[in-house]
Amino acid sequence: MVKALIDTVFPSFAGRTNPFATDWLGRVFATNTDRMDGGDPTVLMFEPGTGEALEIPETVANFHDRELIEYKEAALAVSFYDAWFSNGGTPPGAGQCIGYKVPLFLGGTDEVGNLEVAAFDVYWTIAAALLTEIRALPIGTRISSVEIR
Repeated sequence: MVKALIDTVFPSFAGRTNPFATDWLGRVFATNTDRMDGGDPTVLMFEPGTGEALEIPETVANFHDRELIEYKEAALAVSFYDAWFSNGGTPPGAGQCIGYKVPLFLGGTDEVGNLEVAAFDVYWTIAAALLTEIRALPIGTRISSVEIR
């Protein structure tokens, strides 16, 4: 399901990603078969809360062995998780993530008060629907309300 949502929301990556992991913020890590390093695909990170896809110039092995150790803040937002947890937040359970109440791409704030526990698939489905709709709008268009039916 996540692969299909990624292909829809990020059409420039359609058909060339293979998701392999998620994190506490609902971000999906996937291999990018269009970019290789020594014959192995590199890693992409898809962020449903920001609507961004970030290229990580590492293979999966190097991502696990080096990136997650040396750059854990950039890769996993460790201090943001600590702030969430120390302010009464709970770790996400199976099938859950901690998502933005108001996504950053709709003007939400990147702070603990804008986070909530969400079902991973629901969070991604709603983010995908919103991103698909707003990408067709001119930059700077003001969105005054969102209705989910």
